[in-house]
Formats: sequence, C-alpha cells, structure tokens
Amino acid sequence: MISALLGIGLAAMLIWGMENEPKPRYYHDAGDIFGTYYNIRYEAKSSICDSIQAALKAFDNSLSMFNPHSILSAVNANRDTTTDAAFEAMWAEATRVYDLSNGAFDITVGPLVNYWGFGTKKPTPDPFLKGREVDSIREFIGFEKVALVDHKVVKQDSRVQLDAGAVAKGQACDMIAAVLARQGCENYLVDIGGEVVAHGLNDKGEPWHVGITKPNLNNEGAQEELQEILAVSDVKMATSGNYRNYYYADGERRSHTIDPRTGYPVQHSVLSATVVASTCMRADAMATACMVLGAEDAMDMIRRAEDAACYLIVAQNDSLVVIKSPNWDEKLTK
Repeated sequence: MISALLGIGLAAMLIWGMENEPKPRYYHDAGDIFGTYYNIRYEAKSSICDSIQAALKAFDNSLSMFNPHSILSAVNANRDTTTDAAFEAMWAEATRVYDLSNGAFDITVGPLVNYWGFGTKKPTPDPFLKGREVDSIREFIGFEKVALVDHKVVKQDSRVQLDAGAVAKGQACDMIAAVLARQGCENYLVDIGGEVVAHGLNDKGEPWHVGITKPNLNNEGAQEELQEILAVSDVKMATSGNYRNYYYADGERRSHTIDPRTGYPVQHSVLSATVVASTCMRADAMATACMVLGAEDAMDMIRRAEDAACYLIVAQNDSLVVIKSPNWDEKLTK
C-alpha cells in the first residue's frame, strides 16, 4: 500500500513538473554589427540572447574591420598578433574560393575598394583619371602575397591589407546557427545583412520565407520590390549586388564590386548574384565572386564547386533576366 502511494505521488510530481516546464516559443533578437543589421528568430524554451551576444562579440573581436582591436585590424596594422579559429576558418574558405574563382575573389582587395570610394575612406579626387595610381596599388594586391604560418599572417609587403567583408557576414550566420543548434533549437532563421541561414519552420509551422530583392536602377528611393520569395526549410544563402552601392563620375555608373585582377570596378550586366552552398560563409564568398566574374564564368565556377547553386539577375535590353544554375531548385529543397 505504501509503495503504491509512493508511486502515485511520484507520478503526480512528474506530471506537475511537466506541466510547469516552460513551453517552447519563438524569440526575436535584433541589432547592429559589422556596419549592418542582424535579425535572429528561433524557437526555444527560454531566451538564448546571452549566448548569441557572446558569439557575436567573439566574432567581432576576430574579423571585424570596424573594431580597431580585432585580430583583422591588428594584422592590417602590422601589429604582432595570433590568429584564432574563426580567423583561420575564414582564411581556409577565402583560399578555396580564390582558387575556385581564378582570383576573382580576393580578400586583399581592400585598398582598391578604398581607392574607389567604397571602403572606409572617401574617393580620391577624379579617381577615374588616375590609372597610374591603380597600377601602383595593384603592386600589393593578391592573395598569393600573404600566408598563414603557425597562427600568424606573414606578408610579402607590409602594405597588404585584408578585407573579410565579403565573407564575414556569412561566416557569422554559420556561427550563430551553430550556437542555436547546440542549444537544441530545431527551428530558426539567422539573417545578418541579408545573408541567411534557415532551418526548420517559422512560428506558423511553415517554411521560412526569404526574398530575393529586385534590382532597381532607375528610381532611387523607390520602395524595394522582391524578384522572388523562396520558401525554405534548410538553406545557407547569400546575395551580392551592384544596384545599391554605386555613384556616377564622368557620366559613367561605377559599382562597388572591384575586380582585384584589373583594379577597376566591374562593368558587366550582372546586377545581383544569390548563391546557396554547404555553408553561408562559402555562399557569401561565392556570391561576390559571381559579381566579379560575370554570368558565363560565374556559372562555370558554380558547376566546378559542386556544393553550390546560383540565381543571377542580369540586365538585358532594358529589362531584367533571371539565370539559374541547373541545380538551383534541387539545392533549395535539400
């Protein structure tokens, strides 16, 4: 009798405990980082904000160009510093995409980006008339001029500068997604400056909805339109475009995408490149490479990559044309 009563009591306590256990709900964390925004939505029994903030701070201390105390800033200032795991993961991916793109993606392009007025410095006077200055800058541009040896960056020329801007947002998305997964989250969307990692379902029990922006070249200040809305449940995606960050000089439109191989802004018809890949970091780097390469060479790179697919928006006869890699739909549903 006593044992039966004890059993009933234990069962009641278990039921009471289950009833009082917090039920999962969707949380939303948002803010600014790396000179852009972040939006993170996830389902959990309690807020994971502290873990997210700790991860973002650690990443900022490693790879942010806006943080003067980061490892990246120390490397660029030629201060003695030791690289960490995040920096070395970035380096490995940058090496891979540099090789895959035949040098179209190059994290040493920063000085050229600054020269043309799209980095941390203002444009030089009459920049389009200064080809000799571009040539002099190109003397210290090239990923082959740096190496990572025993957790230290070794430069052939002290003027070499590293710019992780075309890979860091995607890498940060991967890092936050890993934090959420370790906390047991099965449903989440991480968006940092337009680079996205989506997993599971949203708060309506549906796939996450992610938009691809429609380039608008003719009506500055107009409300942003979407070219397409994707319904995804497991995707790592990044977009690069030439339709927002640009200016005019001598009657010519100059975009922020700089070809490190020539030193000049690209002039082809690709306006936007969206890439899905095995990691958001890889998608981020490859989207930038696509913008440098142009449509034909971009598709060739995607084919050789094997783990990626792309969606290009191209200007053609005053209209927009979408070009997808043959595996685009397949990659979205994996």
